[in-house]
Amino acid sequence: MIRFSVLGCGRIGTMHARNLARHPQAKLVSVFDVFTKASDAMAAELGVRAAQSVDEVLADAEVDAVLIATSTDTHVELITRAARAGKAILCEKPIALDMKKVEACWAEIGTLGATVMIGFNRRFDPSFRAVHDRMTAGEIGKLEQLIITSRDPGPPPISYINVSGGLFRDMTIHDFDLARYFAGDIVEVQAFGANLVDPAIKDAGDIDAAMVTMRAASGALIHINNSRRASYGYDQRLEAFGEKGMLIAGNKTATSVQSFSAAGTGQGDVVLPFFIERYADAYAAEIANFVESVAGGKTPLTSFRDGAEALRLADAALESLQTGRIVKIG
Repeated sequence: MIRFSVLGCGRIGTMHARNLARHPQAKLVSVFDVFTKASDAMAAELGVRAAQSVDEVLADAEVDAVLIATSTDTHVELITRAARAGKAILCEKPIALDMKKVEACWAEIGTLGATVMIGFNRRFDPSFRAVHDRMTAGEIGKLEQLIITSRDPGPPPISYINVSGGLFRDMTIHDFDLARYFAGDIVEVQAFGANLVDPAIKDAGDIDAAMVTMRAASGALIHINNSRRASYGYDQRLEAFGEKGMLIAGNKTATSVQSFSAAGTGQGDVVLPFFIERYADAYAAEIANFVESVAGGKTPLTSFRDGAEALRLADAALESLQTGRIVKIG
């Protein structure tokens, strides 16, 4: 039984806390949030303790692992403190918005032997995972092209845009991780961006639409397309094309019912609204992988290095956007 404390009781922290409370090999001991009303409400719902400080959590001998779902600017400090306290760590992405801070964090904790997982939940999506496993088993032969579509239903508030680190570090970073998961190391990145959705996002110094092309060390070509707005819901699709065929993972809907009539045929249900609903199974599987990794002393599927490399690709994409050049990854 792995005993947990959740740091951060916002939307995603609340979801994680509920998943931990349901997992048969996990025990949620406590929750903490600087906004005590949030942690008190979560503690009351799940019947656990509302910790009064991070110090209290890290000093608690009954806590084996912490799940960090706080704001991005706190991640490095909390990862470092938790590793020093001997806790296993599952931290939401990104590790930080500055690569130097990520490297300094690893220099600090790399020798401590802590289990560290970064929350790239899309690797755990059952459909994406099935495409990956079937591709790895040789069903489509050598991967030649990977196409990743990721579009949000609508832009976040400008207050969030201002602290997000930009579209590549906030949104595309998930797609960069998927690209590495499917195609391996990336050696070249070229990015194009535009402001097509909300002028306020441009005023904030960010883009709201992007296309990124990349080349993997294997020779495979990758295309990522993003938008901050999809009028039909949360658009999440993936296509792996190889020498022997193709595998596609499409959008999820509430049901798989289709209609057939004289008026035409079609799928009646709309695409799921956003990430909590779309990736519910993936988040549960992510928790399961972390629990198994801590219990078995194994490296999680999404390691600290995966978090660092995804940020490296995000930085390369931004450099390409700003310079108009292809950026080579060392």
